[in-house]
Amino acid sequence: MIYDVAIIGAGVIGALTAREFSRFKLNVALLEAENDVAMGATKANSGIVHAGFDAIPGTLKAKFNVKGTAMMPEFCKELNVPYKNNGSLVVAFSEEELPVLRELYERGIKNDVPCMELLNREELIALEPNLADNACGALLAKTAGIVCPYELTIAAAENAVSNGVEFFRNSKVQAISSEKEYIELDTTCGKFRAKFVVNAAGTHSDEVAAMIGDHSVSIKPRSGEYFILDKAVGNVVSHTIFQCPTEYGKGVLVAPTVDGNILLGPTSKDVEDRDCTATTLEGLHTVKALAVKSCEKVSSRNAITSFTGLRAHDENNDFIIGPSQADPRFINAAGIESPGLSSAPAIAKYIAYIVTDTYDDLQPNETFKPARTDVFRFRHATDEERQEAIKRNPAYGRIVCRCESVTEGEIVDAIRAPAGARDVDGVKRRTRAGMGRCQGGFCGSKVVEILARELGEEVNEITKFGKGSKILFEKTK
Repeated sequence: MIYDVAIIGAGVIGALTAREFSRFKLNVALLEAENDVAMGATKANSGIVHAGFDAIPGTLKAKFNVKGTAMMPEFCKELNVPYKNNGSLVVAFSEEELPVLRELYERGIKNDVPCMELLNREELIALEPNLADNACGALLAKTAGIVCPYELTIAAAENAVSNGVEFFRNSKVQAISSEKEYIELDTTCGKFRAKFVVNAAGTHSDEVAAMIGDHSVSIKPRSGEYFILDKAVGNVVSHTIFQCPTEYGKGVLVAPTVDGNILLGPTSKDVEDRDCTATTLEGLHTVKALAVKSCEKVSSRNAITSFTGLRAHDENNDFIIGPSQADPRFINAAGIESPGLSSAPAIAKYIAYIVTDTYDDLQPNETFKPARTDVFRFRHATDEERQEAIKRNPAYGRIVCRCESVTEGEIVDAIRAPAGARDVDGVKRRTRAGMGRCQGGFCGSKVVEILARELGEEVNEITKFGKGSKILFEKTK
């Protein structure tokens, strides 16, 4: 199979980059080692769109963060993805921490971050009355926001596929060879040849780069553990609440999500295993203790789930974006840790420019549609909209997930969509079926049945997240 561009990795960077390439008359392949998009760092991060004051001036993190954050609202609007410009607060909890706020403010000025303010205690408490009593000041960044990282990625992948990109699941790259006309990728689902290759392989991006003789990337996975609190906790905070940062990151945060939960975390610990996302008792205790430091009203007793995400931390502490010295047709998008999600729209556009600028007569895709087809969400619809939807399709009237009010019709839509769900977690990320208080205890079996029916498979072939995760081992009688 021969393509103009092959993208390795269908996380937020890979999916958004594929969408950018679909604006042109190019044959594009999006290759993912797992069974679905957003299976790596993208599925398990804070979902914060950072303002950009934290990055060291002059770094790629600083450059792409500010540009990406400015682009994010329009991106989300086109892709029908929920986005909220809620702003962020870095809070000092002692007089000794106040100079850190000034340092971050001045760094933000150098990075061209707009709409920042330094607040005293009275101004801070007026915005967030539930903060701990020793909160004494804060840096307010009004351009910061929140988004669902995997929903953004799913939407971008759907839109890319709708505009002509080919998506290949379970296509782990095993070897790469550089030929005269093409770069050849040997994967678990066959061989691909491409004029250009984009390395967006997350925590495995250094391994992929090494396959072509590029040893400039050195990834040290960094894990972060989180709690998600029940929606019944309510709006304890409205802004994203940061503590003063350390050398290991932006610290444990207390933040609302676009779906109405409260998020606590993450920890920050360098690990050896590039794929292990197990939580630890030590890590969750750390999250609990540090989150309460910010807001005493948050408690892990209200947690409905916990999880661990992995960040692709490069030893140079910056993004690696651009053509490889080993082969200029091989483009790295590596070391994309925080603020990678915020930077993703700008990174994607830049990578697309690197490739398209090499063509003399590249034509735009005249049929390109920037808007993703609107997705019906029963929980967000008015009574009139629900009645109209049920008239079109009675499956919209059958509730499968009670906690999140997800209907059978929505689950079927998620499976039938371009680059649609093929497993239980894929349905979960697209519809929120299984993300409520019972964590799939009520709806899980029904989701398995619907997947089996729609995919034409036996129920004991349905998996939680792909290979090695079967839910049933024998068909029940």
